[in-house]
Amino acid sequence: MTDPIPYATNLAGQLAQMLEQEFEVLRTQDIDQFEQLQPVKTELLAEITRLAPPAADIQALPEWQEFRSAMLQCRDLHRRNAVLMERKLEAIRGTLQSLRVDDATSSVEVYDRLGHVSRFGRNSGYSDA
Repeated sequence: MTDPIPYATNLAGQLAQMLEQEFEVLRTQDIDQFEQLQPVKTELLAEITRLAPPAADIQALPEWQEFRSAMLQCRDLHRRNAVLMERKLEAIRGTLQSLRVDDATSSVEVYDRLGHVSRFGRNSGYSDA
């Protein structure tokens, strides 16, 4: 291949599409699909790394500016996905924390076997019955 720039730019576009797909599966919490996307994303990144010069050199090479713009867009998409993932994880952590019955300040409503709502605090639970 004589000119890697168009190919690298195309790969950056594919990576952007992959990051958009990743956002959608994160948004819908489709973990299986998310895991399937990861090897493809890794392959794209590896190929881009192989083709493109170091980032410091790209800034000085005007012929790589379209590629650089595409990669900056990918960076922003990746950051957006990371923020979404972190928010989802925080929500899960908060839910788990609220379900802990050994927290002295927590009282959680849970259903018993008959479907009745019971409040459990630190000193009331199945072990105290």
